[in-house]
Amino acid sequence: MTRTPETQVPGASGNLFATSLLLLALAFPGSLRAQSLRGSPSSLDRQNAVARANDFTFIRSAASVRTFAKNGWLVRVRPNRDFILHGVSFPYARPDVAVFITRLAAEYHAACGEQLVVTSLTRPTSRQPRNASSRSVHPTGMAADIRYSPSRTCRRWLERVLLSLERTGVIEATREHYPAHYHVAVFPRRYGAYVASLEARATSATTRLAKVPYKVRSGDSLWTIARDHGTTVDAIREVNDLNSSRIFAGQVIDIPTSR
Repeated sequence: MTRTPETQVPGASGNLFATSLLLLALAFPGSLRAQSLRGSPSSLDRQNAVARANDFTFIRSAASVRTFAKNGWLVRVRPNRDFILHGVSFPYARPDVAVFITRLAAEYHAACGEQLVVTSLTRPTSRQPRNASSRSVHPTGMAADIRYSPSRTCRRWLERVLLSLERTGVIEATREHYPAHYHVAVFPRRYGAYVASLEARATSATTRLAKVPYKVRSGDSLWTIARDHGTTVDAIREVNDLNSSRIFAGQVIDIPTSR
């Protein structure tokens, strides 16, 4: 299923991952199912169905990888303090895969104290390893391989995160054995919506919690302070955990505000 580059459009891009399963289920209802990271024909079916739905080309050659990158259908994945690329011949991926790696690596590094190691991204069909499945979606640029960490704690953390994301329907993940690694196919439209949902919730929470300090002056009351700052007495009492409206000159209190 190879299409000309002119028919390609990149998947919806987004900008883990420690979010609770309850939040994920609310954001993507009806998507939960049993998972094991063992892989299956049905998992390959889902990955290939997503590739077709996004009209992704199965890229055949190194030259085509460069053409796709030049046109912006693939982006360069650049390592940072949270992850490294090891043995990656073509450091390019669909935009949402790049976002996925960056977000996952930041959480992984913070949780485990080690960098995430990415071992494969876009692989043209002419450069697939001998043991690769003929149905692999690596040639589409929508997949990444992640090294199997020697740390049991890090492996358990990563597997919990991958399984939680699988349950939302935004990725398919498989634990491979030869060599040991995790294969992750990112579903662009769903993943983009997932990230947008997380960012919207984070923005809302930041707005609700935003506050500025204020030093109480002689003659001030909570009512006059609330009036002057466009808020309410109850809101000021809540953010400062005040049991009454009594305040005194020189006292520093927080004023809730929107940024």
